[in-house]
Amino acid sequence: MKHTLLLLTFILGFSGLKAQTYFPPLAGTTWSTTDPSSLGWCQDSINKLYDWLEDSDSKAFIVLKDGKIVLEKYFGTFTVDSFYVWNSAGKTLTAYAVGIAQHEGFLDIDDPTSDYLGTGWTNLTAPQEGAITIKHQLTMTTGLDDGVPDFHCTDPACLVYLADPGTRWAYHNGPYTLLDTVIESATGMTLNSWVNQKIATKIGLVGTYLQLGYNNVFASKARGMARFGLLLSQDGYWNGNPVLPDLTYLNEMRNSSQSLNNSYGYLTWLNGKASFMLPQSQFVFPGELCPNAPADMYAAEGKNGQIINVVPSQGLVVVRMGSTMGTSFVGTQYNDTIWQYMNRLSCVAGINDHLLENIQISPNPANELITISGLIGNEIFELKNQLGQPVPFQQIGNQISLKKIPSGLYFLTIRKENNIKTFRLVLN
Repeated sequence: MKHTLLLLTFILGFSGLKAQTYFPPLAGTTWSTTDPSSLGWCQDSINKLYDWLEDSDSKAFIVLKDGKIVLEKYFGTFTVDSFYVWNSAGKTLTAYAVGIAQHEGFLDIDDPTSDYLGTGWTNLTAPQEGAITIKHQLTMTTGLDDGVPDFHCTDPACLVYLADPGTRWAYHNGPYTLLDTVIESATGMTLNSWVNQKIATKIGLVGTYLQLGYNNVFASKARGMARFGLLLSQDGYWNGNPVLPDLTYLNEMRNSSQSLNNSYGYLTWLNGKASFMLPQSQFVFPGELCPNAPADMYAAEGKNGQIINVVPSQGLVVVRMGSTMGTSFVGTQYNDTIWQYMNRLSCVAGINDHLLENIQISPNPANELITISGLIGNEIFELKNQLGQPVPFQQIGNQISLKKIPSGLYFLTIRKENNIKTFRLVLN
């Protein structure tokens, strides 16, 4: 079955009438809480989640239930008052800011980008450049070549034609970052001023965009990410006050924005779709982005595991800040592991994953070699492709060699006694 008994138990814990959403005050540190035990969560399972988060270089972790804090943990020297960058999780904030600019009549996302950046903002011919719209920037479908030496570069010389806009999905930072200039040109306000006036002050978010190379990267406290996640869950309103009261745009933002990557909306990652693509890859992988997460989850994700998860059906917002996580530009595999631990928070004992719960693999996506941590001994390994066919591999201690195995999606199953754990492995 697609969803395990554990996930079913986890979901049933939130059944019944939907609680009224709590909104923290715009200023100060007051934030109401919910006792984890009232949700049927066991402290031992919470501690295991915290141990794993600490071992994987997390800085902060927050879970909201109907707006109230259920879990909040900081690691090392990081505190509730520490600021940190969102990295590409800030892309979803940008999409929200663009939506407000459209709602207030400053732009239309179907407009050519050249209307706001002028001609010559790329290295394309005038007809090629004129075909790129703001929507193409929001959906990562500009057709510009993400294989240039620096895909963060926003200089015209770096923005090179590869395909017609709308025909190719590619995670490309350069065209995305230029949305900041589009907002500034359309509204006559700086990016920081626009976001602060239209979003931050309305939800109590204290943060700022920092210029890091070509990138404008948003930074805030972990609770700032939680505030934005709560806003994302509320259909454009904060405690009854409008922030982006355009449900059409919001529905487009958190649903498949094109047919190339079903798991991508407007700069937002989507779960529960039939297939997905990942940054720096043109493979279309079958299955959900995070199979252990609720199907209706959507997420803002950034490098080194900056994550905001929103689960409307359960009233959940899950935030993680961290310093490392692997080499991926977004942490979909890491996020899926978060949900493996979340699904075990219930006091109902697990069935198949007790002995193997500490086992993890890295890196993922991988190239030629993966390392397995948390092994007990005498485990049995099996690797299958997406058709369920066994794939031969070489195991050397706690490492598996993937040399000569074609790129694609694979499933690594680890067995010990009656315990089974399966990882979805992406091979570049």
